[in-house]
Amino acid sequence: MNTLAKVLFSVMVAIPLGFGTMASQAEIAYSEQLWNFDREQPGTLPSEFSIGSLFDGRPAGNWQVLATDRAKSPPHVLAQVMAKGAEHAYKVVLIKEVIASDLNLEVSFLPIQGQADMGGGLIWRAADDRNYYLARANPLEQNIRVYRVEKGVRHLLENFDQTIDVRQWHTLRVTHRGCRVNIFYDDKQVFDLCDKTFHDGMIGLWTKSDAVTYFDDLRLEHVK
Repeated sequence: MNTLAKVLFSVMVAIPLGFGTMASQAEIAYSEQLWNFDREQPGTLPSEFSIGSLFDGRPAGNWQVLATDRAKSPPHVLAQVMAKGAEHAYKVVLIKEVIASDLNLEVSFLPIQGQADMGGGLIWRAADDRNYYLARANPLEQNIRVYRVEKGVRHLLENFDQTIDVRQWHTLRVTHRGCRVNIFYDDKQVFDLCDKTFHDGMIGLWTKSDAVTYFDDLRLEHVK
């Protein structure tokens, strides 16, 4: 199965506009791509996804498709199920062959468990698993934060205190055009900032430490 076929297999709604090349990786230019994971085999990782590495070289989490009656759009979710990890163990999964610059990016997430950390977030404009932008929501801290991660080190850009109910699904949405970043939690805008560090890159998902989190309906729109 070629690359395009693999992507279309996981995408429910995708309108092809064309193809291009950027930084030696293929940018697949759709008006919209949606990963709901419902056609994937439970216990597997979708073929276009790639798990990053922890600081000690081990895989950055146990990411897999799960069949669950708690899915936002049944029957499947993509879950990070490794329920242990050091304080700075960043569990990262990236979509290898999708490169985006200006974008609208959204995901639904359900916090499942975690004592040291909980919840998760969105990655975008990632050069690799150690350099990217991150927006994450943490029910233990009851806040939402946006970071710039460089060489595996997080740099806090802004914080927003927010009550996060662990009993229900929530959404994180990012719009990034040029340097301007707007981030929304459950359709409420929480950040409006400018950062010029990263210009394009991969998208992905993120958890930390011992957080177990379900993700569903990952949606990307390229903004021209």
